[in-house]
Amino acid sequence: MPQHLRLTLLGVGAMNSPRFAPAGLLVRHAGHAVVLDGGPGADPPRRVDAWLVTDEQAELRAPLRRMAAERGLVPRAADLTLGALRLRACPVVHTSHPTFGYRIELDGLLAVWAPEFRRFPAWAAGADLLFADGSSWTRPITFRGGVGGHASVREVGAEAARHRVRRLVYAHIGRPCIRAMDAGQAPEPGEWGREGRTYTLSG
Repeated sequence: MPQHLRLTLLGVGAMNSPRFAPAGLLVRHAGHAVVLDGGPGADPPRRVDAWLVTDEQAELRAPLRRMAAERGLVPRAADLTLGALRLRACPVVHTSHPTFGYRIELDGLLAVWAPEFRRFPAWAAGADLLFADGSSWTRPITFRGGVGGHASVREVGAEAARHRVRRLVYAHIGRPCIRAMDAGQAPEPGEWGREGRTYTLSG
């Protein structure tokens, strides 16, 4: 029987976005539902199996805990297996404490949720669909002390092509990229993520 993996963007905003809800993803397969990240305004359904995060020390951790607690869950960075659906937390270079992205695997299908990173994660190679950092347009953002930051869209696009990513969607859109969007500019390769849009992988 064909397998279907449905991935819905709950939000596509970077921190304190003036336009978008916090970047978040709803993963659904065979009656299972898992939330990745999100926050106020990026509201998942009432019934979900788990709430996973890329950064347990993120600034949104308090509202995320409240939102998850309303569903009887605790947000955490962890691996998860639900039947044939497997989510694996993989490290990314982003800040001074451990942060992660996720490989979302289903019978040969591979989606990747990596909304924040300074260096392109090699473990995303060959992804059918990558949701990636779109914090900055042409120049990377480096944190004070050189302890990470955000890659630019131009860097991410080049690395995604080099790592044979089939479809690239920017899902953590910062102010420089909002200005680019308003100017009618589009990433190449890749596309801007859209809140509420469902991306389906089938195999």
